[in-house]
Amino acid sequence: MSWFYLIIAAIFEVGWPVGLKMVEVGNNKALWILFAIIAMTLSGIFLYLAQKHIPIGTAYAVWTGIGAACTFMIGVAFFNDAMTLMRALGILLIISGVVLLKIGH
Repeated sequence: MSWFYLIIAAIFEVGWPVGLKMVEVGNNKALWILFAIIAMTLSGIFLYLAQKHIPIGTAYAVWTGIGAACTFMIGVAFFNDAMTLMRALGILLIISGVVLLKIGH
């Protein structure tokens, strides 16, 4: 169950930077700020639950790795962030690290 909590935490981890980006580009700034705050809070709660049975270093690295990779992909897909070979390689390395941390646990 702890790995499930960690995945949920990582999904909410993506929510707050997306919410803050929507404050910049969206119309309803207060709603997106609230969305970001709720996502941040839920991310922290689920990370706390995950760390009950997953070592802190593994949990944190997986949490931030999934959050970073997914946020990067959302930026490329929806906000016209640049996709270069070096950036793609960087994300591939992050994802590889997350997989290795899961396998090594």
